[in-house]
Formats: sequence, C-alpha cells, structure tokens
Amino acid sequence: MIKFDFETYVDKNILEEYKELVSRKEEVIEKFNNSRMIGWSKHIGKNNIDKINNTANYIKNNFDCLVVVGVGGSYLGSYAFSQTFKKYFKPHPFEVIYVGTTLSSKFLNDLLVELENKNYCINVISKTGKTMETKMIYNFLKDDLKKRYGEDKVKDHVVITTSDDGNELDNEPCIERFDIPQNIAGRYSFLTAAHLLPLATNFDIYEIVDGYYEGSNLIDEAFNYAGIRYLLFKHNKVVENYCIHEEHMLPFTEWLKQLFAETEGKDGKGILPMSTLYTRDLHSLGQFIQQGNKILFETFIRFKNSEIINYKSLDINSINNMVLDSVINAHSKGDTNILEITMDELSVRELSTLIYFFMLSAAFSGYLFEVNPFNHPGVDVYKEEVKNILEEIITF
Repeated sequence: MIKFDFETYVDKNILEEYKELVSRKEEVIEKFNNSRMIGWSKHIGKNNIDKINNTANYIKNNFDCLVVVGVGGSYLGSYAFSQTFKKYFKPHPFEVIYVGTTLSSKFLNDLLVELENKNYCINVISKTGKTMETKMIYNFLKDDLKKRYGEDKVKDHVVITTSDDGNELDNEPCIERFDIPQNIAGRYSFLTAAHLLPLATNFDIYEIVDGYYEGSNLIDEAFNYAGIRYLLFKHNKVVENYCIHEEHMLPFTEWLKQLFAETEGKDGKGILPMSTLYTRDLHSLGQFIQQGNKILFETFIRFKNSEIINYKSLDINSINNMVLDSVINAHSKGDTNILEITMDELSVRELSTLIYFFMLSAAFSGYLFEVNPFNHPGVDVYKEEVKNILEEIITF
C-alpha cells in the first residue's frame, strides 16, 4: 500500500489556495482524456506482453548478456527499475548492460573490453530513429559484431524497438522488432517494449503490468500532488528535491528528473528537479536545505519495511526511519515544505504503481502550467546544431 501525505508539512496558505485550485481538476482531467498522447494509460494487451516475454526468454537462452542502446526515455525507465531491485554487491541473474548515454571514448573502449569474451545481443531503442547518440553507439557495436561473425550474421544479434511510422531502423534486419506507439511519448513509454523487454530478462513483467495499472486508481492523489507542486512554484519554490534513503534508488530519481523536467520546462515555466540521498547528503546539501535560500521544497520517497538487521538489539531499518522522521521535522522547522510518499515495502508491484502515479501527475502538472505535457521542443535544439555536421556519417 502507498500512502501520500501532501498536507502535514505544507504551508497552510498553500493548502487554502489548493481548495480553490481543485476547481480546475475537471478541466485538467478533460484535457488529459482528450489528448492523443495517452496511449500509456491504455492496456498493452496480453499478446504484446507474451511476445515481449518470449523474446526475453530467447535472449536469455542464446546470449550471455543484453546490451541496451538508448538514451533518455528509451532507457531510463527500465534502468531505474532494474537498479532499484539490484542487490548492492551482486548482479542480476542475467546481465543487462545499458549504453548510449555518453560519447566518451574511454567508456566505449572499456565497453569493448567488457564484451570481448561475451556473446551479446543488442536491443537498439529509438522512437524516431534519429537519435545521434543511439546511432553512433549502435554502429560502433555492429562493427564489433561484423568483425566477430561477419556482416550477414549481425542480424542474429539485434532486436529493434522503434516507432511504427517509418524511419531508418525499418530497414535493419533483426531477430525481432517491437513498436513504440505514436500515441506514447518517450518519457511516458515505461509500459512498452522499450522498457519491458530489458526488464523481462530478470523480472516477471506480468506482475509489473498488473502493478502499473493499479496506478490508474490514483487520479485524485495525482492531481493533489500536481496541484500542491504548482502552488509551491507560484510561491517561488522553483526547485523540487527528491529525497531517498536507499542508494540503489538514485537512478529512479534520474527518471523522475527527466519526466518532470521535459514535461514542465517550457515557456519559462516549470520546477527544476534535483535529488538527494539521505543520510549521505545531510552532510553536504543538508546545510543549504536547512538554512539556505528557500527556493526549494522536498518530496520524500520512502518505504517503512526493509530487510531486518540488528545493531545492539535495534533494527537498523527502524533507526533509518527514525532518522528520516527527524530530518523531515528539522527541515520543516527550517521553513521547507515537504511532501511524503511512503510505501509499505519496496516491491515490484508498488514501484510499478508509483511509476504510473508519477506519469499521471506529470501530465496533470503540464496542464496546470498550461504547457504541452507530451512534447520536448527544447531537446531538439542541440540535435539541429549537430545534425548538419554528423548526419552524413551517422546512419543506421
């Protein structure tokens, strides 16, 4: 069960203003329901899930690892989810390597060394088929496969995930091909093959799907969260700090950063997302949060129950939660508004539900800010800058 507390540590004036903002709820929901970009709120269908699961099983049975080539919305969701449930000092049973987020030559060289003795499969993910980083890394790895097996065998090591409207990836031979529907923007594509295929190598995606759709019951909570955030912004709280207490959840906050920054950050509007890991960052950013410029508010994402380990007859997890309660009280007394999201435990089903909740909240927030929640025109600016220079040499 997930509990939401958007009142206890929020300024009373904000809560009074929220009572008036609720009058916009019907308008926002109507805009959402009339959008052509909410395919992610519809059911994916059992046949699609079966196809994804069968392909994942084929990959596990025929390869040593899966190399996911994508950037932004094409990888952040599955990477965040996977890392959240990874043992701290032990890899997942089947290795999945995420690449495509950097053009560092050192990274690519180290990647080749890592893959040197592995029979690997590539899952290249690009909705548009035009993403520069994805093109470059994919070609880089294809060259490696050509050297190993010959050009005609590369197709036996490739799975393609792209849109269904035609692009350069359409002509790429492969083991299997998956479509990202046109009515789903990249950062909202968690329940597509872009994320479910990599996850299916180590998780029960049927459980993920079931948990995800439980989030559709959180419409009121999603609007509440979006509305309180919007009003805090109106009161010059222009930064949201996502606070976690497990290091392996840091990638999840990276997913949140993309979701909200790309959704809201338009027309000079939007809240800048950041994240902190407690207790670590209490010894650095904690000073600013407690006594610095009051430009931010905090959203704590926590879970009550964890693995039991004792220290001097005390449960470490209970101590951790007591510390977090103390942090919330201290920051609140320092005039920091705090929103709380608490899971009973960190489970596959509850995190899947939380993902839907956050996507719904982001969409509602976009409408409150009066921007399109589903585009990202600013991201295309840098792409145009490099397009003329690299277009002829970077092709699929």
